[in-house]
Formats: sequence, C-alpha cells, structure tokens
Amino acid sequence: MGEITIPPDQQRALASIDSRELGRFIDQAIREECSGDLHRLPLGSCGSYITTQLHHFEQALARHRQAKAARKREQTEDALRRAGSDLSFAVGAMKRRLEEEQKDAQLFLVDDQIMPPYRFSKHLSVRVGYRWRRTVDDEWTFGSITFTHDVDLRPDYTMPPPKRKPSAAKREQDLQNRLYQTWEHLMRGALYSVRDYFRDGGDGDKVPENFQATVDSHSRGLNNYSTQFWRKQP
Repeated sequence: MGEITIPPDQQRALASIDSRELGRFIDQAIREECSGDLHRLPLGSCGSYITTQLHHFEQALARHRQAKAARKREQTEDALRRAGSDLSFAVGAMKRRLEEEQKDAQLFLVDDQIMPPYRFSKHLSVRVGYRWRRTVDDEWTFGSITFTHDVDLRPDYTMPPPKRKPSAAKREQDLQNRLYQTWEHLMRGALYSVRDYFRDGGDGDKVPENFQATVDSHSRGLNNYSTQFWRKQP
C-alpha cells in the first residue's frame, strides 16, 4: 500500500465488493460454519487491514466449528459474530477511504512513492511531489516541496549507559537505524501535511519549495506538527 493512497489493484478489488452481498456471505458463513461463498469476493486483494480481519474471522470460524460443549459454542459464536462485524467494518472503512481519495484526485494528487536514501546523515530531507488545480476544468499544475530536518545527535542522558562500550560497527548500525526511523517520521509527516493542506482547500501557489521542519521544544525531535508548513512559525 502507498503511504497515503490505496494502490490501483486494491482500488479495483474494493470497488468490486458489494457491501450488502458481503453481509449476506458473512451471515451465511456463520450460519453454515463454513466460509463458502465469502471467498468469491476479492477480500484477499484489498490490503493488509482487510486481509487481517478476514484471517481473524476465519480463525473464529474454525474455533466455533471445533467447539462441542453448549457453553463453549455460545462463547465462540459471540466471538465469531464480533469478527464478522469487524470484517464488515474494515471493508466499509476502506471503501469510504477510497471514495475520499477519488474525490481528492479530482483536484490534487500527492506522489507517495518515496524511496529512502541508501545511507543517512544527520541532515535528512524528503521531497514530496504533487499536482493540483483549483477546479476540475483547470489544467494541472505540478510542484514539489522539500522538507529538511537536522537530527540532534547529542546523547540522551536520561537513558542509562550501556554496560559494555559497543563496537564502532555497532554504534554505526545503531545510528543508521535511528536516522532511518527519524527519516520515516519525517517522510510520513511530510506526505500527510501536503495531503491535508490540499484537502483543506490550500492554495498550491503558496506551498514553499523548501521547509525546515520544526522540532519539539522538549524532545528536540519531530512531533505531529513539525511538517505543517502553513502554520505560523514562532
């Protein structure tokens, strides 16, 4: 799955599922204690959220089928019905997300296929490309914004020191892992900020070419507001 958009193959699978038919197949599976017609739907092609809920439903179905005692079957049936509701909810939620993304795509599209660099330094950057237009009759305008962040590598003295001094190779590996996690945070924040800016009706002409991410005054790191380039800076 893309970070902020559903991939085309999953979009097609979601669009082909009728929610009422899904509900009937779930009820049938519970009644007959067999998934049966449920596998006629492309649930396995709809992304990890739905496939996880499908797996939970099938596990609950198997437990209910194996239960023998009346008290146990009552418990497993309750769990099975909850799993069925969770599966139905997951499909509904993803279909609503798809509708919202399709609505967004009429006026803007954010490229969320961003690859990490091979090696990281303390100077991190993420470039987010996009296209936008004011109305569906306008031509597309293409642009990009580059988010930068300098990682504070000062030691965290709130953490106990290691019992043994790690090797240089281990220190470098730990540093790269830390920088990668920070880069992922920056990347996700950048994508969601650009999407939310346009979703809220932001003017693409006012998006800066570069933005230095703000940092948390306490942690010295990134927070949920660090990439909101439209906020008034202190």
